Amino acid sequence: MSGSGGAPRTVEVAEHVWAHLQPDGGWCLNNAGLIAPAGGRPVLIDTAATEARARALKEAVARVTPYAPRFVVNTHAHGDHTFGNRFFADRALVVAHEGARAEMALAGLHLTRLWPDVPWGEVRVELPGLTYRDRLTLHPGEFPVELIHPGTAHTAGDTVVWLPEQRVLFTGDIVMSGVTPFCLTGSVSGSLAVVEELRALGPETVVAGHGPVGGPELLDATAGYLRRVQRLAEEGAAAGLTPLEAAREADLGPYAELLDAERLVPNLHRAYAEAAGAPPGHGLDVETMFCEMVEYHGGLPACAA
Repeated sequence: MSGSGGAPRTVEVAEHVWAHLQPDGGWCLNNAGLIAPAGGRPVLIDTAATEARARALKEAVARVTPYAPRFVVNTHAHGDHTFGNRFFADRALVVAHEGARAEMALAGLHLTRLWPDVPWGEVRVELPGLTYRDRLTLHPGEFPVELIHPGTAHTAGDTVVWLPEQRVLFTGDIVMSGVTPFCLTGSVSGSLAVVEELRALGPETVVAGHGPVGGPELLDATAGYLRRVQRLAEEGAAAGLTPLEAAREADLGPYAELLDAERLVPNLHRAYAEAAGAPPGHGLDVETMFCEMVEYHGGLPACAA
C-alpha cells in the first residue's frame, strides 16, 4: 500500500482504546479508532477511503481483538472516513449523526471522481443504520462511549466520540494534528465554538481526524489557525480582496507549515460569508470554492490513498 508518509500503525492510547493512524494525514489519509472492552463488543470509529486501506484496518482490528466490531461510528460523511463501512457492515451497526447520513446519501461516491487515479477498489456508500440528533451513549462493555454532536464545525453532521473515564476524545476532522483545518461544508466560527465545547470536556488524549495523536494542545492549534483565518478575512474584505486574492497574499505565520495549506481558500470563503452575517453551515458554492483551492495550489492536490 502506497502512502505519502509511511505504513498505517495502531497504537494503544488508553486501556482498551486504540488509534489507527495513517501517516502523514494528508488528503484521504484519515485516522480511525478502536474501543475493545473486555466482553467482545468492539466499537470502530471511522473506516477508510479505499478497499485496500479498509481491509488493512480490518486486519489491524483483528490483531487487537478476536471480535468483529459491533458498532461502526462515522464521525462525519466524507468518504475517507466512510467508504470502508461496507467491509464491516455485515457484522456491525453503522452509527452517525442524522446530518451525516443525509450528506452521505447526497454525496455518494463523488470523492472518487475528484481523484480518479486513486485505486479505490470496490467501495460503496453504506449508509448508517442508526442515527441520532444530539447525544447517544453506547454501552459496549464496562465503560460508556459517548457520541456527541457539538454543532456545525467541519461539517453540519459532525460526531465526536468521548470516553469520560479514560479522558480520550476522538474529534473526527473538527480537529487536525499538523494538518490544515477544513471548513468547506462547515463553519469557521462554528468550529471555534465547538473547539471550546471540546476543551470543556477536559480531554487528556486527543485523536484528531488526521495526523498524530496529541493532547489539548491540538485544540489550541486548531483554534489559533481558525482565528487567524478570521483576521485574514477581515483584512482581505477591508482591502477589497476576494478570498482567493487574500489567500495569495496571506501570511499564515506559525501555521504556514501545516499540510494541505490550500484549504485556506475555502476557509476564507466561509469566514468572509460569516463576517457578512451568514450562519454556520450556510450553503455556499462548494464547487467554486474547491476549484479556487485547486487554482491556488497550482493543480489538484495529491491524494496518496
